[in-house]
Amino acid sequence: MVWKDQIGRLVKLKEGPQRIISLVPSQTELLHKLGLGEEVIGITKFCLYPEEWRQDKVIVGGTKQIHYDRIKDLNPTLIIGNKEENTEDMIVRLEQQYPVWVSDVQTLEDAFDMIAFLGAMLNQTTNAENLIQGIKEQFANHSLSSRTPLKIAYLIWREPYMVVGAETFIHDMLMKGGMQNVFSDHLRYPVVTMADIQASKPDVILLSSEPYPFQEKHFLEFEENLPGSMVQMVDGEMFSWYGSRLLSTPAYLEQLFNKLQRQQAS
Repeated sequence: MVWKDQIGRLVKLKEGPQRIISLVPSQTELLHKLGLGEEVIGITKFCLYPEEWRQDKVIVGGTKQIHYDRIKDLNPTLIIGNKEENTEDMIVRLEQQYPVWVSDVQTLEDAFDMIAFLGAMLNQTTNAENLIQGIKEQFANHSLSSRTPLKIAYLIWREPYMVVGAETFIHDMLMKGGMQNVFSDHLRYPVVTMADIQASKPDVILLSSEPYPFQEKHFLEFEENLPGSMVQMVDGEMFSWYGSRLLSTPAYLEQLFNKLQRQQAS
């Protein structure tokens, strides 16, 4: 059977159960939520959930560098990757030997499409439909669309500073969370200076827990340079994991928005 992935490639799969390698942490967690178990044979060292899979599955490397010999030994019938998280060279090399399905998720709707695609492809359509419906209900129950948005600069890296721009999933989550991205006139993940951040005049600086491990000690440099802005650590997984973690994201966004709004008013 032939399936189209989210970057428009045609992926031919054999009928029956697949031997799956997942190269994306959020999609690994999703596969478990969809009801997959023994079918998943390989994951990355960053695939932390479910925890038991860390013991049961073969670790094939990271999201940017993998052990091709381990993948060869596993003889997968399907590899699941992502345009942003995996390198183009990696995908090109893998697809020469194995079926590789690649996701491309920039919005919540893209995430729903990805979940539906995987559900259909892996004979888990009902579970996928139920999951999508559950996520939609959570976003409806925790809608912040009527609130006055907070102006946000979302930092993902230090030395150099990198922020989130438009055409990213994190940007879409910021908007869903009642926040206005002050770098929305930039695309993807631009490198900026402290002067750029100052000029954007954000209400709040959000320091993500991933990919750069921002910590409390980094607060001071932003508080000193932007005395008029609040600084807040946030769970990067809640903003960037576009699989089953989305069941928890809306409540997290509402809690964060309410906290920031209270701090702004005090």
